[in-house]
Amino acid sequence: MSILKPFKGIRPKPEHAIKVASRPYDVLNSAEAKKESEGNPYSFYHVIKPEIDLPEDIDIHSEEVYKKAKENFEKLFNEGILFQDNEDSFYIYAQTMFGKTQYGLVGCAGVEDYLNGIIKKHELTRPDKEKDRMNHVRNTNINAGPVFFAYKDNKKIDEIVAQTIKTDAEYDFTSDDDVRHKLWKISDKNIVDEIENIFDKEVSYIYVADGHHRTAAAALVGEERKNNNEKHTGTERYNFFLSVNFPASQLTIIDYNRVVKDLNGNTEQEFIKKISDSFYVESKGKVEYKPNKLHTFSMYIGGNWYKLSAKSGTYKQNDPVDVLDVTILTKHVLSPHLNIKDLRRSERIEFIGGIRGLGELKKRVDNGEMKVAFALFPVSMEQLMNIADNNMIMPPKVTWFEPKLRSGMIIHSIK
Repeated sequence: MSILKPFKGIRPKPEHAIKVASRPYDVLNSAEAKKESEGNPYSFYHVIKPEIDLPEDIDIHSEEVYKKAKENFEKLFNEGILFQDNEDSFYIYAQTMFGKTQYGLVGCAGVEDYLNGIIKKHELTRPDKEKDRMNHVRNTNINAGPVFFAYKDNKKIDEIVAQTIKTDAEYDFTSDDDVRHKLWKISDKNIVDEIENIFDKEVSYIYVADGHHRTAAAALVGEERKNNNEKHTGTERYNFFLSVNFPASQLTIIDYNRVVKDLNGNTEQEFIKKISDSFYVESKGKVEYKPNKLHTFSMYIGGNWYKLSAKSGTYKQNDPVDVLDVTILTKHVLSPHLNIKDLRRSERIEFIGGIRGLGELKKRVDNGEMKVAFALFPVSMEQLMNIADNNMIMPPKVTWFEPKLRSGMIIHSIK
């Protein structure tokens, strides 16, 4: 079964919460973070993207950047913008977007669970990104951004959440992307013990939804400190890391789309003819088409939209990965006809979160930057968990969760 531990959260005073909370470090670049934090010395971007306070030509992976992160965090704490709760607590983090609310239980997951497979992943991690987040944790001694986990729905947890949210929230604000954020603290020892016991007895596995690199980094630093501590007991803070855990039924995965820079020497007509071997191709003209079910795709090329429907035999129904639309597109379009063999390394393909809409795909093609765009129907949480349960890995850039967790609302110290 799984570990979820209460902790003494470090967080903003309520009057500063909206100023501190920031988007995750990996959804925007340094220039965007600098612009968003302009005139706001409390923004958590100063901790998770500290290069914004250094010369523009700085190597963002240099030791100076990580030291600046530590300095900026300590400044926020020493100035009283952040404080630490006195008692071990769980927290409930609610996000409301487009009229839908999801309720996450904030606690500390176990390094041991990551290493022994109780925490299940569905993506491969890149060593360079792991190293970056490990250096951030090593230098700051905090889990600055929470990882986004899911678990199979549990009625007992639902009941605790339902009772807690009847009380006044510690925070209640709407961020500039129109997402409402609320946070409650659970410090009653009886309830804290009950939550810990439910995870220990009833939650068999936890699934990484978003934050594979943060998860790996936190776990690897924890293991590193264990190996370097002759007096290790297993109760040290580095054995645990910050997570927000949501019931799977509440989560929304949106489409994660693709744009390609060229047609690999094909004319538009040649390309459409070639993909017709694997897809029924229906022209939609100038009318935008968004896929409304699995195994249908939207393609934008030459100023026109097309509906692509996968033909029989293009996928294996009983194979959790082969049946994915991203796999179908890769096997029958990207690889054979566009010669894109490695989605992780190819510089001819880019990935665009569906939150930007089909208009972003059209714009990237119409301005000549890209030659063709594909929109996909989102994968489901059921598909994600099925792949993780079978110890399989999804292709790159498959899941895009919204809304994103804000960084800086709750922080965990590992020392």
